[in-house]
Amino acid sequence: METLPTEPISVRVSTAVKLTGIPRSTLYELIKSGEIETVKIGRSTFIPYRCLRRLVEG
Repeated sequence: METLPTEPISVRVSTAVKLTGIPRSTLYELIKSGEIETVKIGRSTFIPYRCLRRLVEG
């Protein structure tokens, strides 16, 4: 049986705010500038977890 990853594949913007401590408005600015990629599913916006890791790790 295949094991699941220990970290999520993607998170909603509200979860990204909690995980990183970056204000919501700043996250949306980073999204708009293309520094953080997003995935839209229906009306929901998701941020790939790898993008958040890259952002905070430098």
